[in-house]
Amino acid sequence: MRYWGDLRSIIVGDASKFSLSTRLVIASVFFGVLVVFLWLTPVLFKWLRGRVTVLGKKFIPTLTIRKYKLLETNQILNVLYMILNILKWAVMFVELFVAVPLIFSLFEPTQDFAATLLSYVLTPLGRVLRGIIEYIPNLFTIAVFVIVARYALHSLKFFTGRIEKGKLVIPGFYAEWAQPTFNILRFIVYAFTIAVVYPYLPGSDSRAFQGVSVFVGIVLSLGSSSAIGNLVAGIVLTYMRPFTVGDRIQIQGVTGFVVEKSPIVTRIRTHKNEYVTFPNMMVLNSSITNYHTSTTEDEQGLILNAEITFGYGTPWQKVHELLIESALKTNGILADPKPFVLQLSLEDFYARYQINAHTKDVERVPAIYSEMFENIQNSFRDAGLDMTASHFQIRLPPESAKYTAGR
Repeated sequence: MRYWGDLRSIIVGDASKFSLSTRLVIASVFFGVLVVFLWLTPVLFKWLRGRVTVLGKKFIPTLTIRKYKLLETNQILNVLYMILNILKWAVMFVELFVAVPLIFSLFEPTQDFAATLLSYVLTPLGRVLRGIIEYIPNLFTIAVFVIVARYALHSLKFFTGRIEKGKLVIPGFYAEWAQPTFNILRFIVYAFTIAVVYPYLPGSDSRAFQGVSVFVGIVLSLGSSSAIGNLVAGIVLTYMRPFTVGDRIQIQGVTGFVVEKSPIVTRIRTHKNEYVTFPNMMVLNSSITNYHTSTTEDEQGLILNAEITFGYGTPWQKVHELLIESALKTNGILADPKPFVLQLSLEDFYARYQINAHTKDVERVPAIYSEMFENIQNSFRDAGLDMTASHFQIRLPPESAKYTAGR
């Protein structure tokens, strides 16, 4: 409070030297000045708001990051208005903070009240300023760790980009692993930095801070068990490489194209434009059929097959010929390797045939099947062959069966 006494002595001097009437006049002058300042302050900030509006609409552009409009001009102006409003109330508070104790200090009965009023404000401010000054060494320590982590992430990002572009090749490490691996390492760097910086944070040793940390940890561990399980499954799927975005796959009887492969879920689009979402834990525990691997890793492509049955009255050579001819007429079926026919079984009244044909046009599989079925029907009809197989079964009435058994 020594500084307050110095301030008061500079402005009003020793109040006891003045008569009561003089002190009343001085108090009235201070009060009048306070009222004027409290009236002028809103007027001044209202004028500043108008100038900000005029200049802002003229000179402040929309804040854009990578073609994404982050803040419109009106939104930026609203932020500036809020800052001006905070400054207005802060200035009015300072005016009251200076004037009211000065007025009270002019009179002996209220001098103690003035000192108490000032202590309510100056004591916390002094503690805050003293804490900031004492915290400066820790602040430098935190800055060093943050800078080291930042440059470590920049280095990892540089190598990630080189691997993705194929300019840096690591044996046994696929280019598609680069970004997921970078995300994992980035999380580790962040976690390590937070663990190292934590003891240097203000209030980190207080019971309240520790209690909040424990509470947050319990909430995360209880509420995100399934999310963490899906996240781990997503990481495992990344390094298993069962499919990539764009592949045609089948999961639990659902066939479609992979349109999203995130750390938590896998989303596929069926041929009917239905989007089906699978949690990564479900994907990891299911069998996955990838039809694209046949077109990328095998030169012969994906083998499409269809089964028909035909009576024994037609030579099997003719059936083979018609099936192969139908497959070759189908758009998307490869002539090399040539389609082939397998005889799967010999039933009581017909033989079962399977036509096998290669294709690399995986995106059109349903359409290729449809066209191939049409060609098969047309080929057999043009050859004068009825595809309906005869299948007879004689069922005797119960009385006849009993009579026959008696004989």
